[in-house]
Amino acid sequence: MVLARLQQLATYLRPHWRIITYGMVALLVVNGLGVYIPLLIRDSIDNLRQAFSFEEILRAVILIFILASISWAIRMLSRLCIFGVGRDVEFSLKQGIFEHLLTLEPAYFSRNTSGDLINRATSDVDNIRRLVGFALLSLANTIFAYGLTLPAMLAINVRLSLLAVAVYPLMLIAVQIFSRKLQQQQLDVQEKLSDVSQLIQEDMSGIALIKIYAQEENERRAFAQKNSQLLQANLKLAQTRNLLFPLIEALSYISLLLLLAFGTSAINQGIISIGDFVALLILVERLVFPTALLGFTITAYQRGEVSVDRVQAIFQTQPKIYNSANSFSVPIKSIKGQITAQDLTYTYPGEQKPAIKDINFIIEPGEIIAIVGPIGSGKTTLANSLPRLLDIEKEQLFLDGYDITELDLKTLRQAIAYVPQDSFLFSTTILNNIRYGDPLKEPFEVEYAAKQAQIHEEIFNFPQQYDTIVGERGITLSGGQRQRTSLGRALLMNSPVLILDDALSSVDNKTATNILNSLSQERQRTIIFISHQLSAAAQTDRIFVMDHGRIIQIGTHENLVNQPGLYQQLWQQHQLAETVG
Repeated sequence: MVLARLQQLATYLRPHWRIITYGMVALLVVNGLGVYIPLLIRDSIDNLRQAFSFEEILRAVILIFILASISWAIRMLSRLCIFGVGRDVEFSLKQGIFEHLLTLEPAYFSRNTSGDLINRATSDVDNIRRLVGFALLSLANTIFAYGLTLPAMLAINVRLSLLAVAVYPLMLIAVQIFSRKLQQQQLDVQEKLSDVSQLIQEDMSGIALIKIYAQEENERRAFAQKNSQLLQANLKLAQTRNLLFPLIEALSYISLLLLLAFGTSAINQGIISIGDFVALLILVERLVFPTALLGFTITAYQRGEVSVDRVQAIFQTQPKIYNSANSFSVPIKSIKGQITAQDLTYTYPGEQKPAIKDINFIIEPGEIIAIVGPIGSGKTTLANSLPRLLDIEKEQLFLDGYDITELDLKTLRQAIAYVPQDSFLFSTTILNNIRYGDPLKEPFEVEYAAKQAQIHEEIFNFPQQYDTIVGERGITLSGGQRQRTSLGRALLMNSPVLILDDALSSVDNKTATNILNSLSQERQRTIIFISHQLSAAAQTDRIFVMDHGRIIQIGTHENLVNQPGLYQQLWQQHQLAETVG
C-alpha cells in the first residue's frame, strides 16, 4: 500500500521532473553555501588571532554578505520551483477531478454527498499539494542539511558534534507528538467553521421563514453557541502552538548550552580553536529548523497519504454509462422522434425488486403521450431511462430504430430534451438559464421559447427582465416560474423528443393545459408528459398508466375513463378533488 502511494506521488511529479531537478540542485547549492559560510567565519577568526587586520575583516564581511545574498536568492529559486510544482499538481488534480466527475452517472452523486466530493476536491487536494510541495522541499532540505552539515561538524570535533545533536531526536519526537495533536485540533477548527458557515447559509436562505415564525432570538442563540465552539477550538489550537514552538526553542538552547559547557573546556585544552567553536555554534543552529520541519513533514505525509487514497478513489470510479467502441452519431435533423421499448426492465443497484419491468410500447414521431400513475410506480425511472441517465441493458430502448446504448451520448442527449422534477436554475440571469443548452442562441429565440413555456410576460414584468439574476437555485422565482423557465430551456433546444417529468407540478391545471395545447399544435416533436395533473393529461394523444413498475393500461382518455381500472379510479379522485376545491 505504501509503495502504491509512493508510485502515485511519483506519477503526480513525473511531468514536472525538470523543474524539480532545478529546485533540488538549487537547494543543494544553498546548503553547500550554508556550510561554507561558517567555515569561512572560522578561518577569519583564527586568522585574526595571529594578526589583526581591518582590511581582512572587511574582505571577510563583504564575501560573507555576497555569499549570503547568493544563498538567499538561490533558496528563493528552489522554493519557487518546488512550491510551484505543488501548485501545478493541485491545479491538475482539481481539473482532473472535475472533468472525471462530469463523466459519471447521476446515481454516483446520490451515493456520494456533494459535501464529501467538494472536500476531496479542495481539502484533500490541498493536503497532496503540501505533500508534493512543502513535504518534498522539507525532506530534501533535511537530507542536504544533515548530509553536508554533520560531516563538517564531525570534521571539527566528533565528541562536541555528537553532544550538540544529542537532543535533536527529542526535538523530532516532540514535534511528532504535538503535530498529531495539532492536526486533530486543526480538523476540529475546520469542522466548527463548517458548522458556523452552514448555519449562516441556511439562515440566509430561510430568512423569510425565520421572520414568519419570529425565531430570530433562537437563531441568535444557535449562532452564539456554534461561534463559541469555534472560538474554543481556535484557542486550543493556539495553546498547543504556543507550547510547541517554545519547546523547540528550549531544546535548541540545551544544544547550545552543551556546546558552551564542553566547548570552552576544549578550547582551554587546545583541542579546538575559537574559530572552530564559533563554526560549531553556527552549524548546529543550522540543523534546528530542518529537524523541526522533519517532524511536520512526517505528519504531512501521514495526512497526505490518506488524501491520496481519497482522491484516487474518485479517479478509480469508472463511469457505468459511456460511449461503447461501436457507438455512432446520427445527424439531429434526421431524427424523427420514434421511441420503442422492448421488455424494458431496470433494477437499481443494491435492490432486489425491479423499479420497472417488462415495459413495451411504441411512440410515434410527433405523438404526445401522458404517463400517469401513483407515486413510486416507476414513472421517473422510465423517464431517466430514455436519455440514458440509467445504465440500462442493450436492445431494450430504441430511438428511430437505433439502440440508445449504441448511440453517441452527446447525440442522444441532444435529441432528447429532458425537464426533470427538480427545476434546477443556476445563479445567473434568466437569459443565461434559458439558453444554458446553447449559449449562442439569440435573445429573440430565447423569448420565443419563453412564450411557449408561458413565462415570457412574467419575465417582462421584472425590473431587469431577462437580465434578472435568479439567485441560488432560482430562489427569487416562484416554483411555477422556475418550472416554466426550465421548460423554456428545454424548448429552446428544439429537440425531436421532449420529456416533462412532473415538470409542471407547480403550475395550475389551466396553464399546464395551455402549454400542452400550444405544443401539440406545432407537432414538431414527440412529447412525453409525466404528471399527476389529469386535466392536462386528458388532452394528450394517448395515456400510459403505470403501477408497480409496469404499464397496465394504454389508451386515449375517452377509452380509459370508461374502462374499469386504475385510470378510472384516478380520474374519479381527480374530479372529486376539483369538486371539493
